[in-house]
Amino acid sequence: MSRPRRAFLTAAAVLVPLLSSPFTDTPTASAARCTSSVPYTAGKGGYDTYRIPAAVTTRAGTVLAFAEGRRGGAGDSGDIDVLVRRSTDGGCTWGPLTVVAAGQGDTRGNPAPVVDPRTGAVVLLTSYNSGAVTEAQIMRGEVTPAQSRRVFVQRSGDDGRSFSPPREITRAVKRAGWRWYATGPGHAVALTHGRHAGRLVVPANHSAAPPAGSADTGQEPKYYGAHALYSDNGGLTWRLGFVDASYDGHDNANESTVAELPDGTLYFSARDQHGTSAGHRLDSRSTDGGRTLDRPYAVQPTLSDVPIVQASVLQPGGPRAPLFFSGPSVPTARQAMAVWRSTDAGATFTKALTLSRQPAAYSDLVQVATGTLGVLYETGVRGTYERIEFRLIPLAGLS
Repeated sequence: MSRPRRAFLTAAAVLVPLLSSPFTDTPTASAARCTSSVPYTAGKGGYDTYRIPAAVTTRAGTVLAFAEGRRGGAGDSGDIDVLVRRSTDGGCTWGPLTVVAAGQGDTRGNPAPVVDPRTGAVVLLTSYNSGAVTEAQIMRGEVTPAQSRRVFVQRSGDDGRSFSPPREITRAVKRAGWRWYATGPGHAVALTHGRHAGRLVVPANHSAAPPAGSADTGQEPKYYGAHALYSDNGGLTWRLGFVDASYDGHDNANESTVAELPDGTLYFSARDQHGTSAGHRLDSRSTDGGRTLDRPYAVQPTLSDVPIVQASVLQPGGPRAPLFFSGPSVPTARQAMAVWRSTDAGATFTKALTLSRQPAAYSDLVQVATGTLGVLYETGVRGTYERIEFRLIPLAGLS
């Protein structure tokens, strides 16, 4: 693996035009007064399936909707690109489908975007593995370092129109002995409070090799753990933050997400990947900018309706704004996307709105404008991955 460079190249040298497609969609309502739109539809634009949504709103007010474009099918490995579409009208209509990181036969995915508050640049973290290997092979340690999961960063200084080429940072943020590794998926955060203001924090997860002498099937969920990586210079260099390394099989933190609470505390929420504890959602907190956790991950009992799936959390601006959570709301199925709210900083959640009863899976929350929440989520009529929809919700309607 190549060592991370000490600096980004100049914008003129690295900002490359994005590959474009004529694929466009029509929103479900007029641009002046829309409630939803569909930036990604399976089978269109040269891709079999679109998955793993992530969204941010730029300093200019542009909504960026990221996703994986899977060429050969819905599977997690193979020829997969990271894509983006831009909306300049609050998520009602979308610009051309563009490729941010091309797989070229390999797998690039797990987009975790964030807007640098100092410069307004969009910083994007993604994960990679060879398209010739599977997650199961990676978890069993049957692949070379070059084939295995690796971590990359990109940057856009032109409001998401173009991005620098992927730059590898694996050595800085992946420990020896880790096998699986995934950034996010979903948006990362830029801290706005306290002594770490300006820090970029990316939630992530990994799997570890089992102890010497134990059965090495690579499928033992108790070797899953969450962690964070952070940058204090706008994405130039990166460090590992906390590492959840209990590996006890009780609470198996997997795909994770983060929100900064009004007092500067980081609230982390994670999928419990077949842990023996009751419930499918875990949470924890950090009061030092993601370097350590205040306590181990534990079950969040008021989110018991959520199945085993990725989910999202978002803290809108404002000292009295609730903390929001999105995810499916049927404990045994990926179905019925919903939004919950918490008025006590994540101690408890109450369901505020069910978007539909249709199949639904991964999601990401984004504040589109003052008073408006966006939910970018996987859904369909007969299947979960028929489209990625963008739903606009007035915050007043979630009170």
